[in-house]
Amino acid sequence: MDAYLLAITFLAIVIVIVGVSVFKWHAFISLLIASLFLAIFSGMSFDKIVTAYETGVGGSLGHLVGIIALGTILGKMLAESGGGLQIANFFIKIFGEKLLPWAMFLSGFIIGIPVFFEVGLLIVLPLIISIAKASKKNLLLIALPAIAGLSIVHGLVPPHPGAVAAIGIYEADMGKVLLYALIIAIPTGIIGGPLFASFISKRVKPEGEPKTIVVEEKDPSQLPSTGISFLIVLLPVILMVFGTMAEYLTNLMDLSKGTEHVFAFIGSPLIALLISTFVAYYFLGIRLGTTKKQIKEFTEESILPVGSIVLIIGAGAGFKQILIESGVAETIGTLAENFNLSPLVLAFVISGLIRIATGSATVALTTAAGIVAPIIETMTGVNKELLVIVTGAGSLMFSHVNDAGFWMVKEYLGLSIKETFKTWTVLETILAFVAFILALIVNAFV
Repeated sequence: MDAYLLAITFLAIVIVIVGVSVFKWHAFISLLIASLFLAIFSGMSFDKIVTAYETGVGGSLGHLVGIIALGTILGKMLAESGGGLQIANFFIKIFGEKLLPWAMFLSGFIIGIPVFFEVGLLIVLPLIISIAKASKKNLLLIALPAIAGLSIVHGLVPPHPGAVAAIGIYEADMGKVLLYALIIAIPTGIIGGPLFASFISKRVKPEGEPKTIVVEEKDPSQLPSTGISFLIVLLPVILMVFGTMAEYLTNLMDLSKGTEHVFAFIGSPLIALLISTFVAYYFLGIRLGTTKKQIKEFTEESILPVGSIVLIIGAGAGFKQILIESGVAETIGTLAENFNLSPLVLAFVISGLIRIATGSATVALTTAAGIVAPIIETMTGVNKELLVIVTGAGSLMFSHVNDAGFWMVKEYLGLSIKETFKTWTVLETILAFVAFILALIVNAFV
């Protein structure tokens, strides 16, 4: 029976992969079909299948939808106001020409906190191209550090949808994930960014020309100050860390339990992002002359793409619940314990394999988390926060031709397919494995 359950679980994962890559189904459809296949063939009664699936979806999306939507709105306000460019220009002035790769990495890292990878790339790309031309340096030396900063934040750091989804599925603490993610993401990004860029730029010279992006020039008086730009990006992070430390702070300052609850409330991800969004509405919008109608349009434009991500996350959570209800999770958990497999290793490997097969980091992360989450319920001593990190790390691995990010980097930087493999694909794989190794080291000490 165990062998049979494992076989149909494997086939369910194959359905996800084939649906996305061969039939070109939306990942939501692929995950839904795979869940139904697994439920039916594992022997679940028909009256329980839909209820179990809906329980999984509702349990996960109940607290994620608002966080993802608010994070997206925040990123949109930063992009539209020119705040991202202000941050990038600040680092370039501070570091100077000799340390440009480090300036670009920090720019990508900070800008990437509230925005999707694709949006962040479009924010920094005009700057990358103009700096490369002015400094007469290899484009890769300037571009790859910024891309590394954007990518590692996108893969590991909340409030990005993948990390938020894994937090929900594993029932991890978001504040702790944020702290671990920042500790791990910075050295990982440095190795995959400035250090790798310095190495590869001496060996690869792009044959093509980068794609020019026309950016509407803004009057300096219409741009937010550098300080305000940093405040908007870092405010949700500060508030979430503040919420995580609520108990410690109230004990330190000898405050009442009620005060602790207020601190925890303000620092909860939803409230932290809501506060930050209204601060952004004012400082990046109204104060700079943006009308209320324009702010509403920006909000609506940013929320539209969220629908697809929310569906994928929900379907991954539904898949997880089917694994639990069908008894498959218990079987895999027993097997993992018998073979003494670390859940961290298991999550990284599963996430990486699904990423390679489907090309989607979000699908890899949600599917892998759905498989691993039920397994750890019977285990003790598993660090759920680091489990989020390693699952996110696996979802970055070996980006190739089935990944939209691969083609985006190729086209915008004017690279050939061979050059994109040598640069972007290697960079993503470095980020994945370095983050995984660092997570294992942190796990040994906490």
